[in-house]
Amino acid sequence: MANETEIKDILLVGFGAVGAIFSLILQRSGLARVTAVARSNFDAVNEHGLHFKSGKYGEVKGWKPYRLVRSVSEATDCPYSYVFVTTKAVPEVLSTSTMLKPLLSSPYADTYAQPTYFLLQNGLNVEVDLYQALKGLGKGEPRIVSTALWIGTNLVEANVVEHGHFDRVTLGMYRYNDFTTKVNTPDEAAIAEDVGGILRAGGSTITIVPDIHRMKYTKNFWNVAFSTYTTLSGYTVPAFFRQPPSDPSVSYSPYVAPITANLISEYTLPAIRSTLRELVLLARSIGYTDTEDGVPSSIVDRLIADVRELHITPESSHKPSMLLDVEKGQPIEVEVILGEVVRMARERGIEVPRIETLYALLLVVQNQILRKISENSDK
Repeated sequence: MANETEIKDILLVGFGAVGAIFSLILQRSGLARVTAVARSNFDAVNEHGLHFKSGKYGEVKGWKPYRLVRSVSEATDCPYSYVFVTTKAVPEVLSTSTMLKPLLSSPYADTYAQPTYFLLQNGLNVEVDLYQALKGLGKGEPRIVSTALWIGTNLVEANVVEHGHFDRVTLGMYRYNDFTTKVNTPDEAAIAEDVGGILRAGGSTITIVPDIHRMKYTKNFWNVAFSTYTTLSGYTVPAFFRQPPSDPSVSYSPYVAPITANLISEYTLPAIRSTLRELVLLARSIGYTDTEDGVPSSIVDRLIADVRELHITPESSHKPSMLLDVEKGQPIEVEVILGEVVRMARERGIEVPRIETLYALLLVVQNQILRKISENSDK
């Protein structure tokens, strides 16, 4: 556990909604001094501080981290125990090693010991690029903590963060190309407990596991099926499950209109189920067993039942982040959610035709988003 008398310097890169919430959590612990890299919103936060509207942490106005900087380069004046990366993983736009280059090169890398890197990023194999860059420094085995994160938060203005009632993090040590080890070494356990203890002290809900690869793989099931289907259809999850309003005084949308509801049941829902079964097939080739501590085949029906139950209610209004990104014209996490699955399947000779189709279509979506961003930047 974290030593309550020891204050650790932590660099946080990515000051959007997730980064802002975790900078607050880290400093609430009393165990961390947070230097936050705020690029697009530096001026707003520096002048006015952050305004949190959180169901869990309450309303906090004018809050600032211990130190606010504009770039990673500006933060290379001191050593850090941890570097938190809270940006979205879009490697075709900006790789993690490129973003963190000032920490991975001279003079920083020659002056200070490399910190432990803590990746709060969605998707699979988001750690590989950073691992290889660190390994290339020739200073021993890189220390990377990876995570599966569950949180509801949005940056509604440059310095205004809305947050719900929970932030849950499952964390564990990343092991390069090792998907099935289920026991931490003493050193791995000590790192995980230390950073986990800091986050717990700040109020977050933390679960430490020895097999973070598997946890991230199972979390990716939702994104591979439901993030993609909603993004490509343009409609949120209730469009697959929710019945029309039975009470004339109640109004909501979308819902499954009776006129072709039978076709949704006959074709759309089985296609989603088959997509998820491709992930189970790939899991077996990776080495995940058909057990509760592996990737059970029952995960398919269980996930669909859970999603249905959550989104048949009139109150369901959740919009997947991939669909939100498309609507905002922002790059999507297509490579780490889908591309990595396709590449892992090809390496193992596994056929995943439905996932490949989703990937192929979303590559076009991503390409056009990047085209428009490039055109606008040239103006």
